[in-house]
Amino acid sequence: MPLVHFFETSFGRTTGRRIILVTVHAEGVEGWGECVAGEHPFYSDEDIETAWHTLANYFAPSLIGKNVESGRDAIRYFPGVRGHRMAKGALENAVWDAEAVAKKVPLWQLLGGSRTELPCGVSIGIQDSPEQLVEKVRTEVNAGYQRIKLKCKPGWDVKIFERIRKEWPSILLSCDANSAYTTNDFEHLKEFDAFNLLMIEQPLWNDDFYFHAKLQKQIKTSICLDEVIRNARDAQASAELGACRIVNIKVGRVGGFSEAVKVHDVCQQHKIVNWCGGMLEAGIGRAHNIALSTLPNFTLPGDVSASKRYWKEDIIEPEVTVSPKGFIRVSDEPGRGYEVRPDLIEKLTVRKEMVKTAKASAH
Repeated sequence: MPLVHFFETSFGRTTGRRIILVTVHAEGVEGWGECVAGEHPFYSDEDIETAWHTLANYFAPSLIGKNVESGRDAIRYFPGVRGHRMAKGALENAVWDAEAVAKKVPLWQLLGGSRTELPCGVSIGIQDSPEQLVEKVRTEVNAGYQRIKLKCKPGWDVKIFERIRKEWPSILLSCDANSAYTTNDFEHLKEFDAFNLLMIEQPLWNDDFYFHAKLQKQIKTSICLDEVIRNARDAQASAELGACRIVNIKVGRVGGFSEAVKVHDVCQQHKIVNWCGGMLEAGIGRAHNIALSTLPNFTLPGDVSASKRYWKEDIIEPEVTVSPKGFIRVSDEPGRGYEVRPDLIEKLTVRKEMVKTAKASAH
């Protein structure tokens, strides 16, 4: 699926997405999941090809013929594969999706959510010029988004923040470094405090708690952890070390809804605020992010924005829309709340595999 506009981070520029969809067929009920793994192993050690292989040969065969009573129940059948959380999450979320449809309840209620209206933020990638960025921010502010997040990296940070703050002194503004800085940049990162940022997201290494804790003690701006939070244990560790004040929960990054709920609960217990980050999802992943964002500790605007920001045509109907005041209304329809468009999905599909029997590799 080609993006409406390129999206650039410290990892590089993305102009389109290859996306794996997973469909679970269970006694007349279908559940859908979306794998958020990227085309390259830059954000994480997974990519589209590893996810396809692991899903088709390990995770999917492990569920064939099993009496899986719930989404939460599915993970006990998964084989002892290390890592590959995005692949696992795609399948587990499809089972949660199917369970919600079978029980005729909204997925968000099944997860324990309570919010019926979600404040929306937006993530804006690195642009070709500061002027281009200003126009992108202007578009999103005028569209009503309640928080603007700017991707940053060395050479695209302080002067950019100065430019945006000069234009919009009071908007809720944050930045996301995607691990672009090191301990050598501590003095430079202290300069970020001048811009009244909501947070700086994952400024240091993707697997680090210790140095983030050291940095948080030296800066006023709240650190938000993203890549390093892979499970509830990581959330517990970051809380006890004082490594952050905010955690971005991405359901694919932590391996599915079950672990995402656990991470949420740990953060809530330690008074660490949550919000839901995006991974350039199409409609199914977007609908699942909406469901997750209804949990009570998701108190900051997430990156769950309108379909039209990314896609000329999304694979769900209705498409996700955001009100002029920057809110998404949560659907009361059973399941994910949005119907899939099978004809469009079929048109866009370039590869398909049906797993009907348990393979030897699954045992």
